[in-house]
Amino acid sequence: MTTRWKLTLEYDGRPFVGWQRQENGMSVQQVLEEAITKFSGETVRLHGSGRTDAGVHALAQVAHFDLEKAVTAETVVGALTFYNRPWPVAVLTAEAVSEEFHARFSATRRSYLYRIINRRPPLTLEAGRAWQVMRPLDADAMHEAAQLLIGRHDFSTFRASMCQATSPVKTLDRLDVRRAGLEIEIAASARSFLHHQIRNIVGTLELVGAGKWRVSRLRDALEARNRGHGGPTAPPDGLYFAGAFYDARSS
Repeated sequence: MTTRWKLTLEYDGRPFVGWQRQENGMSVQQVLEEAITKFSGETVRLHGSGRTDAGVHALAQVAHFDLEKAVTAETVVGALTFYNRPWPVAVLTAEAVSEEFHARFSATRRSYLYRIINRRPPLTLEAGRAWQVMRPLDADAMHEAAQLLIGRHDFSTFRASMCQATSPVKTLDRLDVRRAGLEIEIAASARSFLHHQIRNIVGTLELVGAGKWRVSRLRDALEARNRGHGGPTAPPDGLYFAGAFYDARSS
């Protein structure tokens, strides 16, 4: 009898080419699929709730796979903890779910966190885990501008040229900017996102925070529906996949 397993994962994206298997390097998906094969003897396909690019991290990525071998949740977590080494991927939880559950297609909402460290001294402990911006930023102005993007819009201005989505129209449910000391956190949530949408939005909000753009210019950029009217793409270092959410009946 086949069991569908739902995993919640944490990983440091720096050593990886991204979530998805690629020929040019190690991916998070490949690390986990190989680890599952090592402990179960089965070749599986792991499905993630969202793809992350090279250098992007995860606090609570969700994935699922099907396994014929009868095992417990404790065995799944323990075995993957052992076989994932030395790669920085942690299986936080494993849960047996119904066969109707799909990590990607059953998700009703996804959330991301972007971290900016706003200081002049170089990053040591946070190097590779946050975007260092040395010039002073006004987080309140960034938050005010961010609210202009809430709702259903054509986000072509913040869409990567290689984005494979069928439509640039998305509904952004949340985009909050807050400062805590030297750190500025940008929290976003939506059912789905365009490729590089958050990093392109963050790069544009940084211009607002630095006083290079007026808040109103962000609305003009959005309405232009043209990537050339947006700000630069923020680096992957500060981006974290923060969670995927599901209806109770889907699991």
